[in-house]
Amino acid sequence: MKNLIYALLLLPMCVMGQVREATLLDNWDDETLVGSFAFDNTYNEIWGVVVNDREYAVIGSTAGTHFIDVTNPSVVSEVAFVAGAVQGGSIIHRDYHDYQGYLYAVADEGAASTLQIIDFGALPDSVEVVYDSQEFFFRSHNIFIDTSSARLYAAPAGTTSQGFIRLRVLSLDNPVAPTLLADYSDIQGNSLGGIHDLYVQDNIGYLNLGNSNGLMIADFTDPAAPVHLASMTTYEQQGYNHSGWLSEDGSTYYLADETHGKDIKAVDVSDLTDVQVVKTFNAESTDDNSIPHNLIVRGNYLYASYYYDGLQVYDISNPTDPQRVLSYDTYSLPNNSSYKGAWGVFPYLPSGNILVSDMQTGLYVFKNVEESLVNTTNPDETLNDIQVSPQPFDHDIRVRFTLNKAQTVHITMLDPTGKLVQSLDRIDLPKGEYQSNYVVRPDLPAGMYLLQIKGENVNGVYKMVKM
Repeated sequence: MKNLIYALLLLPMCVMGQVREATLLDNWDDETLVGSFAFDNTYNEIWGVVVNDREYAVIGSTAGTHFIDVTNPSVVSEVAFVAGAVQGGSIIHRDYHDYQGYLYAVADEGAASTLQIIDFGALPDSVEVVYDSQEFFFRSHNIFIDTSSARLYAAPAGTTSQGFIRLRVLSLDNPVAPTLLADYSDIQGNSLGGIHDLYVQDNIGYLNLGNSNGLMIADFTDPAAPVHLASMTTYEQQGYNHSGWLSEDGSTYYLADETHGKDIKAVDVSDLTDVQVVKTFNAESTDDNSIPHNLIVRGNYLYASYYYDGLQVYDISNPTDPQRVLSYDTYSLPNNSSYKGAWGVFPYLPSGNILVSDMQTGLYVFKNVEESLVNTTNPDETLNDIQVSPQPFDHDIRVRFTLNKAQTVHITMLDPTGKLVQSLDRIDLPKGEYQSNYVVRPDLPAGMYLLQIKGENVNGVYKMVKM
């Protein structure tokens, strides 16, 4: 059996010289649900949770929150449902985050809407709503949970007594009994007007401020006295600063301007005295109405839900030069100046499989990036005859391949999520055969790894196993 597993994992080299279509595994859509009055969208946000090694998609609709078992991604099924406090065509937006076995759910429409906290620990048998209240807010467009400090950020927060608060922060020290930490309308005099979404990690918040104020970075370590760290009020191809996600090394913030015809931005945040856009990139559509929506980073890949252009995945191992590697158009109708198609994306399941919510046609499950990018073809014949031995390996490996064109080659090891494990070599090579031995980090645990060979016009990935 072990030999069979190793044989299956030792898949041939893949050259990613062109964008590939993501591999669709299944689609779930409940045709009995109604669309919203505003955009005819039945569905909205997507999230994912894991219970007892089983994977579940969480997708919002005009009716409420649907839990879909995607453990077998080729045969997905709804296993639980929580009705929204408000249902029907008035609902456009729902949003989700999870913390310590609880899902936090909000809507941005309806005077009777609530913050719901859902215990999903008994899946697939059932879920339980353990908190359903307007105590802290009844509406919010977006929520984000900084798990490092157990804080929920709501932007903005619609309250029954104080109107809309631009940013409200709750403590989740007791996950089922939130408490109010602070409200903000500005950070040290810098207005939060227009705040639409935010990303927070280790108390550092990256605030997307819509049309008016661009991007702000703030330190919320002391909730009573947050510190303004930086702002980027004007930038290349500026539009409605909608949402974003931080790279895992903390050096680059990727943001989406929700404006037709505007690109995604890679923002250098490594020097807070000089925050700036270093690269713009897009879905490579010829349509001026093309528009990005939500972004998430996992490892060396940026995942984008790109409305009419569906799922887009970019290799961001070089943050100043993202390369589009996968796509799948979930929306088949012509583009227009409204909002249709892919709303959200979630790549954090242990399997790496990608979840996408389409506003009109529901949940899509795609094969993970690594498996989608590995195949048996070599279309540009720049790199071939790849050999990695021994397999499985222990402390060192021998790498052999043939280049049909002289170029600089970077050889690295990645984990299954695409995160860099070890840089093995960067070398200028002539045309012809190359082989060399490399010593692998001795502390690597047993398991599957990816050998990546990148050059000027080639990006190859080879699966291998450590004993």
